Amino acid sequence: MRALAALALAPPLRLAVARHAVPPGSPARTGCDGCGAPLGPGGPGSGPAARCPRCRTRIGAPPGSVEFGLVAALAVLVLVDATFAERAAVAWWLGWALPLVLIDLAVRRLPDRFTGPAAAGVVALLAVAALTGPGIGPWLRAMAAGIGLGLAFAATTLLLGRRGFGLGDAKLAVSVGALLGWSGWPVLLAGLALTFAFSAVTSLGLLLARKVTWSTHLPFGPFLVLGTCAALLLTP
Repeated sequence: MRALAALALAPPLRLAVARHAVPPGSPARTGCDGCGAPLGPGGPGSGPAARCPRCRTRIGAPPGSVEFGLVAALAVLVLVDATFAERAAVAWWLGWALPLVLIDLAVRRLPDRFTGPAAAGVVALLAVAALTGPGIGPWLRAMAAGIGLGLAFAATTLLLGRRGFGLGDAKLAVSVGALLGWSGWPVLLAGLALTFAFSAVTSLGLLLARKVTWSTHLPFGPFLVLGTCAALLLTP
C-alpha cells in the first residue's frame, strides 16, 4: 500500500521534470516539443512512457525513472532510523531531491525552484524535531553544517569557475549539510566521502567504457543525493 501511495506522486513529479528540464536561462517548458500539445495531467509529460500521447515525441524523465526513484525513496524512509519529525524532514527532502536528480541528469542544472524549498523545508522540519526531541543543539549543528557546506561548494565556483561545483550544487548542499549535520559531524563526513566515492567510481567506469573524456563534466547532484541517502542508511 505504501508503494502504491508513493507511485501516486509519479504524474506530478513527471510533469515537474518535464517543465523544468530545460537549458539554463530558458523558460519552463509548457508543451510538447514535437507538436505543442500543452503539458498537464493525462497529457505530455505525465505518463510513465515519457512520450507525448499525440505525436509520440519523447518528453521528460526516462521511462520508469520517476517510479523507480519513488520506490527507492520509500525504501529510504522505511529503513532510516529516525523519529517521526526527523523522518518528515527526510521525506520532504527526498520529494525535492528526486526531480532535481532527473533534471540534473537531463540538462545539468539544479533549479532554484527546487533547491530553495528543499532547504527551507528541511530547516523548518528539523526545528520541529528539535522542539519535540533533543533540543536546540542538533538544530544549530545542522544549520552550521548546511551553511558551511553550501559556502564551501560556492567557493569552488568562485575560485575554479567551470572546474568547480555549480551554484545549483551549492544550493543543494545547504539542505544536504543540514540533513546530515543534524545526525552529527561524522555522518556529514561519511555522506561527503560516499558522494565523492560514487562520483569517482562512476567517472572511472565511464572513462574505461570510453563514454566520457577527462574533460567531461558530469552532473554532481545525483551523486550528492545518493551519498546523502547512503549515509542516512549506513551510519548509526
